[in-house]
Parts: sequence; structure tokens; C-alpha cells
Amino acid sequence: MNKQLIILALGATMVASCADDFDRSYEVGRPDKVEQYAYLNDYKPLKEYLANPNMKLGVGTDIQNYMKQELVYGLVNSNFTEVVAGNEMKMSSCVKDNGEMDFGNVQQFVNMATDAGLSVYGHTLAWHSQQPAKYLNSLLKDKELDIDPDAVEEREVYSVDWTKADSYTMWGQFPEAITTTPSVDSENGLTVATTGTIPNFWELQYMVADGISLQGGKNYILRVEIKGDPASENLHFAIGPWGADIKAGVLDFTTEWETRDIAFTAADDVSGVHVLFQSGDYAGTYNIRSVTVYSLEPLALEVEQEVKVQTYTDGPFPFYPMGCEPPVIDGCIHFEPTPTGDWSQFFVVPGGENPLDEGDYMIYLDLTADKAADGVQLTIQNGWGGDAQNLTMPVSVEAGQHNIPLRFSGVVGGNYDIILKPQTADATLDLRSVTINKIVKMNSIPLTDEEKKDTLTWAMGRWIEGMMNACDGKVKAWDVVNEPISGTDADGDGYYDLQHESDNTGDFFWQNYLGDVDYVRTAVKFARQFGPEDVKLFINDYNLEYDWDASGNKKLESLIHWISVWEQNGTKIDGIGSQMHISYYMNAAEQQKRQQLLENSFRLMAATGKLVRISELDMGLVDANGKDVNTVDVTEEQHKAMAEYYKWIIQKYLEIVPQAQQWGITQWCITDSPADSGWRKGQPTGLWDQNYNRKHTYAGFADGLQSK
Repeated sequence: MNKQLIILALGATMVASCADDFDRSYEVGRPDKVEQYAYLNDYKPLKEYLANPNMKLGVGTDIQNYMKQELVYGLVNSNFTEVVAGNEMKMSSCVKDNGEMDFGNVQQFVNMATDAGLSVYGHTLAWHSQQPAKYLNSLLKDKELDIDPDAVEEREVYSVDWTKADSYTMWGQFPEAITTTPSVDSENGLTVATTGTIPNFWELQYMVADGISLQGGKNYILRVEIKGDPASENLHFAIGPWGADIKAGVLDFTTEWETRDIAFTAADDVSGVHVLFQSGDYAGTYNIRSVTVYSLEPLALEVEQEVKVQTYTDGPFPFYPMGCEPPVIDGCIHFEPTPTGDWSQFFVVPGGENPLDEGDYMIYLDLTADKAADGVQLTIQNGWGGDAQNLTMPVSVEAGQHNIPLRFSGVVGGNYDIILKPQTADATLDLRSVTINKIVKMNSIPLTDEEKKDTLTWAMGRWIEGMMNACDGKVKAWDVVNEPISGTDADGDGYYDLQHESDNTGDFFWQNYLGDVDYVRTAVKFARQFGPEDVKLFINDYNLEYDWDASGNKKLESLIHWISVWEQNGTKIDGIGSQMHISYYMNAAEQQKRQQLLENSFRLMAATGKLVRISELDMGLVDANGKDVNTVDVTEEQHKAMAEYYKWIIQKYLEIVPQAQQWGITQWCITDSPADSGWRKGQPTGLWDQNYNRKHTYAGFADGLQSK
């Protein structure tokens, strides 16, 4: 019989009416090998061998080929009672990167198949693979803050506390006729006393702050804590480097401690900025406790991102020598006061290993001191020439161990040496580590775990509702969760854990956010809420018929355990789907082992009382050396051995699984896999060959169904 002529006739028939029954006479054995394959012509379509009228005989198909209403459409409708979409009902096929859902193909497929008298099995509602990962991850991005775009926050860039100074050491000029050098004490800070006035107020002037670095274009506030007797409204000040005032004017004060703010803007980047008070026209006494400069920054959340943690190994000083070379003892650079005095300094982080980008940084010193000490500094510098940036901060050293935070603002970037300068401090210091964190400004904050769970629960509900609405109640059974079980038992409870990670960047593990228990319960809840009233829900997984360890069938036992956990709150799971992507082994001992485990898997699933479904049955061939055999190399005898294995599997299913629990069997591959296929490429997976001729495995499958 010439199959090609029949296919042409089928095409003409389909043009006339897609709903007409198809001529089944094209389903034959290979016409080029009549002697070996002619017996296959006597077999009826597979579905006619079903003894259990409630049992489904399914097949996996590419819906695009099915919806052409050509050969695949006719073959599926003739031989099977149930059809499963290979990919098109998975989430990534229906949900775009922006979250938009398109169920056009699903609706067309479901309507076409059900109109042809088939049931459609849904594959799959929840899975970690073939997910719209870009969309789902976008739902978990940081939450935007509702911030006034004009709002700012104050960031300290300079401060001097005159109550902690030992003496006045800055520059000033003090006419002897009316004043002396300012005094300093812990109560009143800096005290300026005058007995009269002079014609030129600027001839009495002195710095109250010095060495300030400013950034061009940035707004600042100078804040002074001041009082005086008598009060005044005209205390002159000037802010700027020598020869270029940035801001000049007057401020007022009363007889009580108050703060005064002076706003100004730096036109250019400038360093060496000072604050001068000029009071030659004031007679009396006034006090200044503190002078602080703040930059006004756009309001934003700051987070710290770790750049480097420097630790030390016992031994001699590990870096280039400077003023002193303290050894490393017990994991700490151990510094004891040395005769080098002002020159006592040493590297704590060498430059070159971790360049710093432009920005602001927090540096934490894990430092232990035997007593409090003054004069310790930390310097960071990106080189040693005249153009190098050199930033220095005082280190507040108290007795005991402390993680001392130091903020360095305005880092321009480069390879920074970090140098600790004990100088004349007489304390013994032990530095265990230096941590460098970059300060990143953000106008958003990460979602909490609960917010992520809530968001993904919404997304899962939206997806399942959309799919169920598209199917219009016509899809009565689903893989509600696909492939949840891993092959590892990390917590040691005797059962494999759920899958949580893979090397595939396209995967999205819902269970990482919903939790191992609520992941499945949530999918079941929405499937029952939005699906048809009589919907049946299966958990589908692979390698349930094989042992991953010496105990045998542990993955299936783990799945059964997890089902009992998921069902503890009233969640109902109707059935178990066993994928059974198997092979026939030419090694007799290995084949016998596989058959024993497969048979045991049927017994374990039947014992649950749940529906049992062989969900994705296909078969390859493995030679005696454990290597896959391609279709072109399979002998006639090996084809027949595979047919006998199909027959045995189906007979065991019908024998062991009670009829009331027999949901059905789905053959995953109609034909042998092409050499360029993404699934078991080049392998003899089908009941038909690639030319749609029946194979010996067709007979084995049919014989199994009729227990022949």
C-alpha cells in the first residue's frame, strides 16, 4: 500500500472537511520490508485495544503540527483518546517578558482537540523550568521609595568640636589692644574675649575651621553652636580658601547656646577651605562649641556593598615597609609604641589589588587597644605624586575591641594604599581586619521575604486563572506541579529535598520564595479555585521508576512523603505521574534490575490509593557497554526486544494498578527522534518511524494494552 498516495488523499479530505474521520489505512508497517513488517498491517488503532473504558491513552505532540490538521492530526485522533501539548501550555510559552499573557494557541488547540473527541491533559501549571524568568524576576525587584524629588539630607563633611581641643592651634591675628589668643575649655569650647573695638573689624580674625574640601556645584550648610554676652547681630564671617571667599556675611547670636546655619554653594572643587570669624567691631565675650559643615544630598537610601576584607597571617610585617614594621601575631598587626613618633605609620591594605571606583566608602577597622589613645589617623591615597588624592580621617581609639567606622567621601577612584598612622599614640594596638564597603545611594529598598511571597502568590494565581479561563473548563486534568523532587537529602531526614537551584539561568524556582510546602499548596489552591469543578491534579516527576541510591525507588518514596506533607492542611492531590523516559538495556543484569524497580514503582504508587499515570513514556536502547544506541544502528532483534519491554511495562501497569486508579498511559514520542532533535536526538523513541510507518514497538504497545 502506497502511504504517500494516501497522505495526498488525506490532504484533499482535510480541505473538504477538517472534522471528517481520517482514512486509517496509512497506518502500516514499512512497505520496503514486507516480510518483517506486514504483520503490523493487521493491528487496529491503539485506542481500540483499551479494555478499561475510563483509562486514557494519551500522546505528546507539538500543537503547531497538530493544528495543521494533516498527518499528525489524523494519526493522533485515530490512535489516542488524550493529547498533551509538549511545550505550548507551559508558562514561558504563554507569558511574555513584560507579563502580558497570550493564550491564543492554547485556546485553538484545546478547542480543536476536544471537537475531535479527544481529552486534553494540561502540562503544566507550576514548574521551575520553561518559566518567564525575566518577568518573574522583575516582580521581585527593589521597591521604589516615595521620595520628594526636592528633598535633601545633610551629610557631614567636616567637624571640629572645640570642647575637646587642648588649645587653640589654628591661624589668627589678635590685636593686643583689645584681645588675646582665644582660650579653650570643655564647657564653653572656644572663648573669644575683647575689651573694645577697632576701626577695621577684619583686623581681629581667626580660623574656627580649616582644611575643608568642597565639591563644585554642591550646596552646603555651615552650622555653628554659639552664644555670647552681650548678644550681637553682626558677627562677621568668611568661608573660603585664601584670596577667594565662597561666602561672607554676618551671623547673630544670643546669650544662650544656639545653633546658626549658613547656607552656601561651592562653585568649583576646592580644598584647604577655612572659616574665619572677624570681630574687631564687637566688645564682649562669645563662645563657640562646634563648627560643622554639611553637604546637602538628594534624599536617598544608602546601602553598603562590600568591596574587600583584608586579613593577616602570622609572621613578619607583610607589606612594603614605611615608618614602622609591626609583626602579625594571632592574626593581628601588633603595634607597640615606637621611637619613630610622628613617623609611626604602616600599610594595612596595599593598593593595586582592589581598585576603588569613584564614590563614597565606609572603612571598618577591627581594632583592639589596651587603652584610649589620641592622634591616631587613617589615610587612603591613590598614589604618591603631587596629583595623588590623599584623604585622612582621625581614628577614635578606646580601650577594648571595637569595629571602628570611618567614612571617606569624594573618593575619585584608583588604586588606594590604606595607611594606619598611630604616630605618637602610646597605646598598644592590634588590627585584626580592614573592611572596605562602597556606599551606594538607592531610591528603593529590597522587598522583604513576605512581600516576595505575596507578590509571587499573586503572579501564580494570575497565571493559573488566565490558563483555566482560556481552557474554558475543557481541560479536566493537569500536572499541577512538575518535577519538584531533587536527588539530594541535605537535611538528612531520609527523603529527597525539593529542587532549589540549577545551572540554567532561565529557571525560576517558585519554592525558593513560596517555601517547599506552600509552593505546591498554592498551585493546588488556585487550580481548584479557577479550574473546573471536577479537575484532577497530578504531581509529575521523572526517575520514579529507578533508584538513585542503594535503597531503590527513593525518589518515588520521597515524592509520596512530600505529598503526605502537602495534604496535611486539606490540600488534595489526585494522582502521581511517572514520566518513564526509559531505555532497554542489552546488559541482562542491568535490564533485570530496571524491571524490578519499575515494577516496584507501580506497587508503591498503587499503595497510595491515588490515580496512577504513566505520563511521558518513551524508550531508548543502551548497549552492553552502557552507551546509547542511535536508531540507525538498532537491529531487528533489538527493535523486537524493545517491543517486548513496552508490552511488559503496560501489562504490569494493568496488573498492579487497580482499575479504579488507572488514569492512563501517555506515549511521549510519536516517532523516532530526529538526529537534530533537542530530545533524545537520534534515538528509537517512537511507535512509528520518522516516515510514520509502524514499528515493532507499535505491536508491543498494542499487545500490552490487550494483555496478549
